[in-house]
Amino acid sequence: MTTEPPHGAHGPRTLDRRSPLPLWAQLSADLRRRMEAGAFREEFPAEHRLTGEYEVSRHTVREALRKLRADGLVIAERGRTSRLDTRRIQQPLGSLYSLFRELEGQGVEQRSEVLRLERTVDGTVAGHLGLVPEAPLVVLERLRLADGEPLAHDTAYLPAESAEPLLDTDFGHTSLYGELTRRCGVKVTGGRERIQPFLPDIRQAWLLGLADREAAFAIERLGQAGERPVEWRETVVRGDRFTFVAEWSDDSRAVALAPRASCPSS
Repeated sequence: MTTEPPHGAHGPRTLDRRSPLPLWAQLSADLRRRMEAGAFREEFPAEHRLTGEYEVSRHTVREALRKLRADGLVIAERGRTSRLDTRRIQQPLGSLYSLFRELEGQGVEQRSEVLRLERTVDGTVAGHLGLVPEAPLVVLERLRLADGEPLAHDTAYLPAESAEPLLDTDFGHTSLYGELTRRCGVKVTGGRERIQPFLPDIRQAWLLGLADREAAFAIERLGQAGERPVEWRETVVRGDRFTFVAEWSDDSRAVALAPRASCPSS
């Protein structure tokens, strides 16, 4: 049984040496509790400090920290003290969202490098948007940066007949949906997304700073204004910097699980 010391929620709890749970697991759980209470924002304690606070061996501390690193909560780099991983961005599922607004709302500096902004034609994308194959489109391709580090490779296609005014927009620090409403009078009100694990190609891995064969999330989105499709988006997001969060209740609608389509034989 653990007890709460006078330090409050941020302080360490006494580990129970009679518990069947190993000391390192108890320590890991208590450090996680302290993180969730807001501790360690300025500095994560060094190993020798933790051995003193919890009266455990350095081996126990290292095992606890190994677990926190594996869970993506702590970053450890050679020659530097451990620190909290505050780079992970949370995104709720089942809601209309703008990545720009979500990042800004979480106190993350958002910036984009525009790789392409032009008219184009793409028969497959036109089909997603309910258009004829030769329909002109506006394509916006961006590398999304969060606190100066690559987060997502994002390509959005919109019908040119309604999105033409976007061609003169500076998307370095603004949202697509905001500009679409202001400049084109088109407000995205809903849509659907599909999210799945994905191995980026060489170019995407280079843009996102990923190692060879490092997985990411692939997101396909159809954005709608009322019932009218107005956006087809393909996004590749770094898995180590992005977390999807779902809230549910007993009256929530079930999530459809779509099996992966088999590849046709050549």
